[in-house]
Amino acid sequence: MSTSRTLASTSWFRRLATRRLAVAFLPLMLAACALDGETPADPAKSLVMPSHWDATSTQGGAKDGTTQTVAVTTDAAAWPTTDWWSGFNSPELTQLLAQARADNPDLGAAAARIAQAEAQAEISGASLWPSVQLGLSSTRSGSRNIKGSAAAGLNGAVPLSDYAGNVHQASLSASYEIDFWGKNRATRDSAQFSLDASRFDSETVALSLSSNVAATYFQILAIRDRLAVARGNLENAEHVLSLIDARVQAGADSQLDLVQQRSIVATQRAAVPALEQQERTQLNALAILLGRAPEGFTVQAKGLADVQPPALGTGVPAELLTRRPDIRFAEAQLAAAGADIKVARTQMLPSVTLNASTGVEAATLAHLVNAPTLLFSLGGEIAQSLFSGGRLEGQVHQAEGRHRELAEDYRKAALSALSDVESAVYSIDRYQDQYGLQKDAVAQSQRAFELAEDRYRGGLTDLQTLLDTQRTLLSTQDTLAQVKLSRVQASVSLFKALGGGWQDDGSSFLSQAKAAR
Repeated sequence: MSTSRTLASTSWFRRLATRRLAVAFLPLMLAACALDGETPADPAKSLVMPSHWDATSTQGGAKDGTTQTVAVTTDAAAWPTTDWWSGFNSPELTQLLAQARADNPDLGAAAARIAQAEAQAEISGASLWPSVQLGLSSTRSGSRNIKGSAAAGLNGAVPLSDYAGNVHQASLSASYEIDFWGKNRATRDSAQFSLDASRFDSETVALSLSSNVAATYFQILAIRDRLAVARGNLENAEHVLSLIDARVQAGADSQLDLVQQRSIVATQRAAVPALEQQERTQLNALAILLGRAPEGFTVQAKGLADVQPPALGTGVPAELLTRRPDIRFAEAQLAAAGADIKVARTQMLPSVTLNASTGVEAATLAHLVNAPTLLFSLGGEIAQSLFSGGRLEGQVHQAEGRHRELAEDYRKAALSALSDVESAVYSIDRYQDQYGLQKDAVAQSQRAFELAEDRYRGGLTDLQTLLDTQRTLLSTQDTLAQVKLSRVQASVSLFKALGGGWQDDGSSFLSQAKAAR
C-alpha cells in the first residue's frame, strides 16, 4: 500500500511539474511563432520594371560606311551569349580573353573568396548535426601530509594520510542542440546565401574583366589608327613644306610662309611620341589584366579597320534581374540579411541541448581493457536569457537595419542596370550616326585639301587657305578614329549592361529557396 501511494504521489508530482513547465514556456513559444512570422518584405516584388526600353539601336554598320538601322528585338534569343566577344570577329581578342580568365589576379582572388564562403557554409551547417567526441585520458593524482612526511624520515614509516593513484578513462560523448526555433537552420541559410553572393560576385568580376580587356584592346587599336593618321598628316605637312620651300626659292613666297609651315611640321611631329606613350600605357594596362608582366608585351592588330560592332538585342527589361550577376549578388546579400534577422530574433528564445556520454574507467591500463568500470550520463539543458542589458534586442535592430540598407542597395542595383542598358543602346545609336557623318566629313576634308594643294601649286590660292584645309583634314581624321573607338566601346558597354550572356542556371541556394516558396 505504501509503495502504491508513493508511486501515485511521484506520478502526480511529475504531471504537475510538466504542466507548470509547459505553462512557463507557453509565452515563449507564442513569441517564437510571432517572431517567425515577421518576414521582411521582398523588394523584388515591389520593384516596378518597365515593359520595354525607350532607346532604339542602330546595330552594326556596313563596310562602305552606310548606316544599317535595325529595331531592337526583345526575343529571349536576343540576349547576348556567354562568348559575346566573338561577335567582333577578332580571334586575337578571343585569345586575350582566354588568357585573362586563366591568369587574372582579381579573378583568382574572387575564386579564393568562394572557397572561403564554401568553408563558412560548411561550418554553419554543422550546427544542425550532433557533436560527437572521443576522449582518452590518463591521470595520476594523490596527496601527501607534509608533517607526516617529515616524521617518516625519522622512523621509516609511511603516514596513512599519504596517497597516490592512477585513473585511466576512455569516453564517448555527444551533444545536440534541438533547433526548435530554426536558429541553426537560419544560420546555415545565411551562410548559403553568402556563398551565392560570393559566386555572383565572382561572375561580376569575370564580366568586368572581359569588358575591360575588350575596351582596352580596342583603345590600343584606336590609338594605332590615330598614330597612322598623325604620321600620314605629318607626311602631308612635310610635302607641303617642300612645296613652299620650292616656291620660296623661286621667289613666289616669303620666308614667313616657310617658317610657318615648319612650325606646323614640328607640331605634328611632336604629336607622334605622345600617342606612342598612350599606346604603351594601354599595352601595360592590358598586360596586367592578363596577369602577366608588361615587358615585351604587344598585340598584333594594327587598327580598328576589321572590327565591326555585332548585331545586338536587349531582351525585355524584367529579365535583367536574373541576367546581371551584380543584381543577383545584391539579392543574395539581402537574403542572407533576412536569415540573420531570424537568427537574431531566436537568440531571445530558450535553447534546448541534449547531452549523453559513456565510457570506461580503471586504475591500470590492463584493467581498462579487462575489468573496466562503466560510466554513463544522460541529460538535457534548457537555457533562457533573462537579462542582457538590451544586447539581444540591439542585435535584432541591427539585423533589421542591415536588411533595410541592403534592400535599398538591391533597388539601386536594379535601377542602375536599367540606366546602363538605356545609355548604352542610345550611345550605339548616336555613335553610329556620328560615324557615318564623320566619314563624310573626312572625305570632304580630303577633297578640299587636295583642291587647295593643286590651286596653291598653280598660284590660284594663298597659303593660308592651304594650311586651313590641312588642319581641318587632320582634325576630322583624328575625330573619326575616336568615334570608331566610341562606337565599338558602346557595344562592349551594352554587352556588360546586359550581363554578358550570364544567367543563374537555377542551381544556386537563392534560386532553390525562391522556388520552394
